Amino acid sequence: MSEQSVFAEKAKGLYKALCQSEWNATVTGLVVGLLSVLIMAWWRPWGAVGALRDWGDWIMYGITSILGTDAGFFGYYEEAPRSLLISSGSVIGIGFVLGAFISACLGKEFALRIPPYREMVKAVIAGILMGIGATLAGGCNVGGFYNAIGNLGANGFTMMIGLIFGVILGLKLLYLEMEHISWGDGGAKTIEFPIAVTYLLGIAAILFLVFKSYGYAANDDSDYIASLSGVILIAAALGYAMQRGRWCMVQGFREPHMTGDCTMAKSVMLSILVVAIGAAVLKYEVPMRAEGEAVLAPIYYVRGTFGWAGIVGGFIFGLGAMFAGGCGSGTLWRVGEGQVKLIMVVPFFAISSSIMTAWFKDYEYEADGVLGKYVYMPDALGYGPTLLIIAVIMLIWYLVVTWNEETNKLIVPM
Repeated sequence: MSEQSVFAEKAKGLYKALCQSEWNATVTGLVVGLLSVLIMAWWRPWGAVGALRDWGDWIMYGITSILGTDAGFFGYYEEAPRSLLISSGSVIGIGFVLGAFISACLGKEFALRIPPYREMVKAVIAGILMGIGATLAGGCNVGGFYNAIGNLGANGFTMMIGLIFGVILGLKLLYLEMEHISWGDGGAKTIEFPIAVTYLLGIAAILFLVFKSYGYAANDDSDYIASLSGVILIAAALGYAMQRGRWCMVQGFREPHMTGDCTMAKSVMLSILVVAIGAAVLKYEVPMRAEGEAVLAPIYYVRGTFGWAGIVGGFIFGLGAMFAGGCGSGTLWRVGEGQVKLIMVVPFFAISSSIMTAWFKDYEYEADGVLGKYVYMPDALGYGPTLLIIAVIMLIWYLVVTWNEETNKLIVPM
């Protein structure tokens, strides 16, 4: 075999490994954790509900413009929200979906997958529940659980408790649905595109990301806007990695109780530990940028939901995620690969989150301690003990799910 042929084979193998093969869950968890720390160091932690809420604000502002400001909750939307291409939450969401879209296109996995009619109804219910739950808990599975614990906030553990019980109830309800409901089984179909078209769409998305990144970076008037150049690229890398590894946090809570498999749960634990260590490094002594701004203020991503709201919000969110078939981040990367059911979840998630957030801010529920407490664990315990507690809780979770994998004691019966 000639040297050129060997090189071509190696190039094909590399492309297959990076763009077509499903990534190992452990590797994906490590990549997601490292990228999470990187985006924190660049500007801010990432999340899914921030983007959805920004999009919901614009939907509600549009409805308000048509119906008038006296219509119920629409009174909260008299002024136009910040541009979706300027708000960092929205930019993260756009980058994340584009990264997943690029992965799906280059991996020949993009197609419009239209679900059965019953799944469309469940998408509406799921979106509303997820929006309510995320608002109560101070974030979706990313901001309220994964990045909350990773940013050393006690509220992440209250949402974790709620998620477990919400997922278990959701699983039981799905079993009842399979047994007793037959309506709406029809209507499913898949619209596929020629491979050449999907490749071109993927390349176009890459070019758009490069164009927007350079456009943000070229802004000399605002350091904030210039910083969005890295934000959109790192968010795209997160979306790409999660789609490539089919990495969904709700699966880490569902599978141990459905099949006993704990692969995703172990990956999520490892990823949280990586983020927690990275956050401790960034928040310890609060390093400063050259302009005098904190790199990552200790209180960032610590919400006043350590209490009933974290548990109830996690429960409602977990239930909605089971109906949706994906968590907050899982919803967005599935949108990127063309899952129409998850595309339908997005506007209802966005609107319910927008309305609930506007309502809570208006009455200052979180600021007044109605939802729970702000608990930044290093303030009470120090950084070393905080990291130790997070590691011990992850270890206990590991022991429980691996024990269950062998015994099936926690499997929810059909």
